Amino acid sequence: MKVSVKNLWLLIVVVTISACTNLKNESETLIQKEVLKIKSEVAPDKRVALFNVEVDKNKDQYILKGESNLPNAVASLKEELTSKNIKYSDSIQLLPAANLNGQTQAVINISVANLRSKPKHSAELATQATLGTPVKVLKEQEGWYLIQTPDKYLSWVDDGGIVLMDSIKFKNWKERDKIIYTKTYGNSYTDVNENELVSDLVAGDVLELVKLSKEHFVVSYPDGRIAMVRLNEAENYFSWINDLNATPENLVTTSKTLMGVPYLWGGTSTKGVDCSGFTKTIYFLNGMVIPRDASQQVHTGKSIDSVQNFENLREGDLLFFGRKATDSTAEKVVHVGMWIGNNEFIHSSNMVRISSMDSNADNFDEWNKNRYLRTKRVLKEEGDDLIHLTQRPLFKD
Repeated sequence: MKVSVKNLWLLIVVVTISACTNLKNESETLIQKEVLKIKSEVAPDKRVALFNVEVDKNKDQYILKGESNLPNAVASLKEELTSKNIKYSDSIQLLPAANLNGQTQAVINISVANLRSKPKHSAELATQATLGTPVKVLKEQEGWYLIQTPDKYLSWVDDGGIVLMDSIKFKNWKERDKIIYTKTYGNSYTDVNENELVSDLVAGDVLELVKLSKEHFVVSYPDGRIAMVRLNEAENYFSWINDLNATPENLVTTSKTLMGVPYLWGGTSTKGVDCSGFTKTIYFLNGMVIPRDASQQVHTGKSIDSVQNFENLREGDLLFFGRKATDSTAEKVVHVGMWIGNNEFIHSSNMVRISSMDSNADNFDEWNKNRYLRTKRVLKEEGDDLIHLTQRPLFKD
C-alpha cells in the first residue's frame, strides 16, 4: 500500500502529539503519586497533620496548589520532582499564614472552648480545650482560627475563645506563675467578697497567678481580666506538677469525680465528654496528655490483653471496643473506657457510668463485652504521642 507524503507527515504529527500527550500524562501521574506518597508518610492522619496538596494544570505548566503546616514535607516533594526533571510552579501556602503578622501562638481564654471541624458554629464539635491551654495558630478565616492543640489536634475556634500572641508575648506569658483549677466545677469572682462572677471554671483550667490574698488566688485571664479563685479549689501549677503522683488508684479516684457527666460528642471537659474525651481528661488531671480520639489512643502504650483475660488488667488501663478485622474489612475502634478493677470499667456512654464484664452483675455490659478488642496500658509509658507533664510542662520551653 502506498502512503502519500502528505499522509506520512500527518501520521508523524499524530504520533508526535500522542507521544507528547502520553509524556505529559505520565508527568502528571508521577506528580500525583509523589504527593500521595509523601502525604501517606507525613500526614496519614488528617486530624493531626495538614498536607492538602494537589496538582493543577495551566496549559503546559503544572501547578502545586493547597496548603500545609509541614514545611519539610513540602520541601521533600519539590526536591523529588526536581530530581525527576519535572517542571512545576509552586503555589502551596505554608502555614502559619503570613497575614497573621507573627501572632502564631494563642491561649484559650474561656473555661472551655468548643473547637469545630469547620469555621462556623453549626459545624461538628471536633474537640474542646480548657482555659489556659497554649495552642498554635495556623490561619484565620472570617473571625475563626485554625489551631493545633498540644495533642496536635487540628480544629477551628472563634475569636472569642483565644487571645492571640506573638512569640515574645507568648514566652512572657509562659514564664509567669500559674494556678490550676482542681475542683470539678466552680467560678472565679470579681472581689474577695465574691459578689459577682467573672466566669465559670472547670477542672484543668489554668490561670496566671498575680498574688495571694487571705482566702483567694488573685489571677489574670489571658485577656487581662483580674479575678479571685478560692485557695481550696486550686493549686500552684508548678507545685501541682511537682507533687503529681499518677497511680492507678488516683486515676480511678479522678474518674469517679465525673460520674453522671453527660455524654457530649467532641467533649473533653467536665462540662461534657465523649468516650475518648473522658479518658483524655482523666489522664490530663493526673499529669499526662494523651491523644484525642479512641482510634489514636489505641496506638499508644503497651499491649496487655486482646482475649478477655481481664485478670491481667490493672486500674487505669484503657479498654478499646469496636469492629474486629476480617478478611475483607479492617479493624475499627469506636469506643474506649478505663478499667477500675473488680471486673468493672468506667466510660462515657450516654453519661459517665460504670459497667461490668461479669455476666452476673447488675451492670453487666454485654454489648461492649461482645465488641471488646484489646487493652492498652498508658500510665507512665513512653511514646511520641504521650506527654508527661512532669517532664515537659505545657508552660515551659
